[in-house]
This record gives sequence, structure tokens and C-alpha cells, in this order.
Amino acid sequence: MPAKRFNSVDEMTGTQKAAVLLLTLEEEAASTLLRQLEPRTVEEITRELASIEDLPPTIRDRVVTEFYELALAQTWASEGGLDYARVLLNKSMDPKDAERILGQIQTAVRKTPFAFLQKAETQNLLTFIQDEHPQTIALIVSHLAHHKAAEILAGLPGPKQIEVVKRVANMEQTNPEVVSEVERGLESRLSNMLNQSFEQIGGVDTVAEVLNLVDRTTEKGIMEGLESEDPDLVEEIRRLMFVFEDIMLVDDRGIQAVLKEVDNDELALALKTASEDLRAKIFGNMSDRAAQLIQEDMEYMGPVRVSDVEAAQQRIVDIVRRLEDAGEIIITGRGGDKEMIV
Repeated sequence: MPAKRFNSVDEMTGTQKAAVLLLTLEEEAASTLLRQLEPRTVEEITRELASIEDLPPTIRDRVVTEFYELALAQTWASEGGLDYARVLLNKSMDPKDAERILGQIQTAVRKTPFAFLQKAETQNLLTFIQDEHPQTIALIVSHLAHHKAAEILAGLPGPKQIEVVKRVANMEQTNPEVVSEVERGLESRLSNMLNQSFEQIGGVDTVAEVLNLVDRTTEKGIMEGLESEDPDLVEEIRRLMFVFEDIMLVDDRGIQAVLKEVDNDELALALKTASEDLRAKIFGNMSDRAAQLIQEDMEYMGPVRVSDVEAAQQRIVDIVRRLEDAGEIIITGRGGDKEMIV
């Protein structure tokens, strides 16, 4: 394959720009990005990567700048609409460049399912959809940002919350015709939408993310309602809702309460793969001597199975969840702070 030299970004294809962008990233970041792409796209980009002989710094910088501008414009358009993105782009760059970038993102933004709902006030949106069938609400909720989905879920009646959560958890691929039909039903009241391609939506991960953001009372009611019908689903959701690193969200008093119920061997094993920030937080809530003993245990522990570490972490997570249920600790952002009176 002949080697390529680029003299201008304007003459480059999208695939060539993607290849240049990957060259500027660290190896791990580039690999992570490639794993998100279709095999055929990866093959095309890899072919371009192999053919690049020399990359002038000016070309590299232009490609990175264009990628940044596109990502920024996409965010503006998704959150505030194309008109909002146009205003901000025109304020931050040459109008010709602004229109070029807007043209590149316009089609993609319009294909985002239910994008027009992102700007709707939650209460207004609830008024529109609360009488819809739970399957319809589940479809809409699955396409919303998690924080807005949590607000919608919290505003639904208890029985309907449970029905919606079950359907979101079991949702995988959705036919674009179904999505379009639901959109057309809302069109006269809210906005217009174009057809979209198949996409992976919903699932237990979505339920966990949404329930993490609702208030504690709403979450508890939904989980208790699901428990009698599908305890396995409840357990799967619960394990995804709060992971070991989320202990960073527990205040110091709560950390101390948890540590009273964890023996040193288990803690040393659990901290084996913990982040430095989490280790520092936990050690900061122990005596210097106790922290030193844990660190020595970790040092002399030697190789351990990942499954053993994860099991130890899950046991500690279960303690955190139990103490939170009992009202003995508070997890930041979980709604408990709203119930506090100073």
C-alpha cells in the first residue's frame, strides 16, 4: 500500500481523519475507541493508519481541533437543540466554520430517538406520558438521559413504576418502526422526529443507573414491588446499583460504621484493586496503626484471584447497602440528604 502524506485537512476523508486522531491518542485510549466501532470500520481505519508515512503537526492539530469542535457542538445540539448550537458556534468561531460543523452534526442529532424530549420540563412530560401504556413509557424512558428518566420514574404511580422498570430491564433491541410510531403519537403535542436505526437500549444497566438517581423512598418501593415477582432481577439490579468504588460517596461517619463490621483480612483483600482515592478515604478513617497493618497485609498477600477480590468487595458492598437500608449511613446523591434536618 502506497504511503500517504496529507497537505490539507479539507482533502481528507472521515476515515483518514479518524486514523489521524487515533495516532494522537495514547495506545490504551485508541484501543478503547476502536473496540466501540464496527469490524468493517476498524478495518478501514487500520488500513489508513498503516498507509500514513508522515504526519505534519499542523494537520494533526487541525484534526484534533475539528474533533473537539464537533464533540462540543454535538453536546450543545443534544442538550439545547440545533438553533442553540448554532448561536454558540457563531459566537465562538467564524460563521462559515460554524455552519460547516453544524451541517456535519445536523443529521445525527435529528436521528437521536426522542431527542426533543430532553428539553421538556419533567412535570410537563409526565402530564403527556403518565397515562400511556407502561411499555410505551419504558421505551421513552430508555431513550432519556438517566437523570431525566429518574425524575419521570419518581413521578409515576407506584404500580406503574414497577411495570415500567420491568419492561426497561427486559428491553434489548427495538424496531425503529415501533419507535417511530410512538414518536408520531407525541408529534402533535411535542415535536417532530425522523426514523432511526436499531440500537441497544434499556436493560438492567439502565434500570440500575436510573434507580441510583431516584430518591430512596421511590427506589425502595420499586425494589420491594419487584421482589415478589422476580427476586433474581432485583438482586441483579441491586448489585449494579452500588459498586465498591461508590464507597467514596459514603461520609466519614458512615465509613467508620462499615469498618466496624469488616475484618482486616477481608478489607485488605477488597482494597487490592481499589483506587488510590478510595484507599486514602478508608485509611483516613482508621487509626495510623490499623491502616499500617492493612497496608502490610496487602503487601505480603502476594497474587490473589480477581474473583476472590470481587467477592470480598461485594460482601462489603452488601454491608453498606444493609446499613443504608437501616438508616445508619447516608450515601451522597441517594436522596437521604433530603431527609436530614440540621
